[in-house]
Amino acid sequence: MSVNNQSNTQFDALKDIRSISKTTKALEEKGIRVIIVDNGKDALSYIKKLIPKGVSVTNGSSKTLDQIGFVDYLKSGKHGWANLKEEIVNEKDPIKQAKLRKQAVLSDYYLGSVHALIENGEFIIASNTGSQLPHIVFTSRLETYVMLLEDRNMKEKYGTGTSLNKIVIFKGENPMAGRKVTMLLVKEKLGF
Repeated sequence: MSVNNQSNTQFDALKDIRSISKTTKALEEKGIRVIIVDNGKDALSYIKKLIPKGVSVTNGSSKTLDQIGFVDYLKSGKHGWANLKEEIVNEKDPIKQAKLRKQAVLSDYYLGSVHALIENGEFIIASNTGSQLPHIVFTSRLETYVMLLEDRNMKEKYGTGTSLNKIVIFKGENPMAGRKVTMLLVKEKLGF
């Protein structure tokens, strides 16, 4: 599959300060904490400071997390966290692995990346299996850009493509839920 050049230009361009400010304000009005960093290195440093030792951590498949070094850092074990994703991958018994996947939903920290973020503070999540549902995408970008790149990525990694089987639109967070959502906006082209 090839990606339309117009789509590449349109979606690859980093946003200007006006757009970032508008988006930040909208996210904060929805109760989402926004941290803006200059690059992937700063994003990883922030994540390392954000997550305390002794908590459970898992992540969805994310090109961005891989690019900033988070995936390697998580695998290294040098953080003091319970790496739930590693426990799932290392478990060979399918029944026990399924149970671990269910338990991982309750991790203390879940990290992922968004495919797109709308200026009104909404973001859309899409996933083949549901593992990326904490990630979000604007539908046209999802179908004409991200999907094509993720399909190619999945074929290279796993020998099989992907489908838009599950999509979630994240419009906000109910304060009564007690969850804290932090979004790192990185001023560098990462992921797709």
